[in-house]
Amino acid sequence: MAIDQTKKLKNLIDAFKDQASIIKATFSIHRRSSSIKVAVVRATTHGARNPPSDARLAALLALGNDFRSSTAFVCIQALMERLHTTTSAAVAMKSLFTLHIIAIRGPFNLKGEVAFSPYYGGRNYLNLSAFRDVSDSEMSELSCWVRWYAGVVEHNRKLDRILYFRSRNPEIVEGKDRKIPELLEELDVLVGFLERISEVPESLHVQKSDLVYEVVRLVLESYRLVQREIRVRVTEIGNRVEWLSRDELTESVEILTRMENCRRKVSVLFVNRGKNEELWELVTCTKGKLVERRRRMTMTMTESTRLWNPFLEPGSLRPLGPALLPLTVSTVG
Repeated sequence: MAIDQTKKLKNLIDAFKDQASIIKATFSIHRRSSSIKVAVVRATTHGARNPPSDARLAALLALGNDFRSSTAFVCIQALMERLHTTTSAAVAMKSLFTLHIIAIRGPFNLKGEVAFSPYYGGRNYLNLSAFRDVSDSEMSELSCWVRWYAGVVEHNRKLDRILYFRSRNPEIVEGKDRKIPELLEELDVLVGFLERISEVPESLHVQKSDLVYEVVRLVLESYRLVQREIRVRVTEIGNRVEWLSRDELTESVEILTRMENCRRKVSVLFVNRGKNEELWELVTCTKGKLVERRRRMTMTMTESTRLWNPFLEPGSLRPLGPALLPLTVSTVG
């Protein structure tokens, strides 16, 4: 009974906090900014069980229909302010969820603000590695998910820049006409996203919270997009394996090995919903080709080395020819 009373009191306090935030936003000097900030607060309330409603999210996404340059800026800055000033795990989780929704499904101007706004200056983007809400055991557990999800959303920004570049350059959509270092750099970022999501908390909170469940579903949506992007680059690298340098072969193998190391944890997180056996088979097959090519290249270099005189100073190596053998023998004798 005491626990129920404490919970009711906490819910009442949280409701007062939300109402106070709405009142504060209402007193903004600029009416347009005020309405945007109110919409942000209503989408990121303190309730820990449920994600933002579709209506609240739609109200924010609709801001993308206003092409005034300040609208998208105010919206994202209000979300960032809400995220960085709250001590509530529920508010932080909903703020991250809303940013992620905008990054995936939002209109171009809002998505661009999420992807590139940190370059305009200001505070650190999603530095939540030390976030803790110790108000109760449920919020303490949810804090683990906040820290994990912040890393996922942060890395999603890097993906947005890759996709933005490709969307502006349709002639390189299939990975052709790009240099191997560029492909490897992009593949490194994509695999880095898998490494991020594989750091998911061990808790079973996802089974009893609609908010966390929806977060995982949204991460799965990003993961499926990443799978497609990885396929493009792995296929292109596999097609060009004979032209890779030894260093490029080594880097490619290392990246694909990192990806394989994520497979089990990712499969557990998505309970087979994120499985793509064809992609994993492609990764395994391509890695095998890379390893074999590197082995053959090493053997060729070894055979080549045997044709050089090992007794000469470095930098003055010359092939051992038949004409040199008598001189060498007589000198030794």
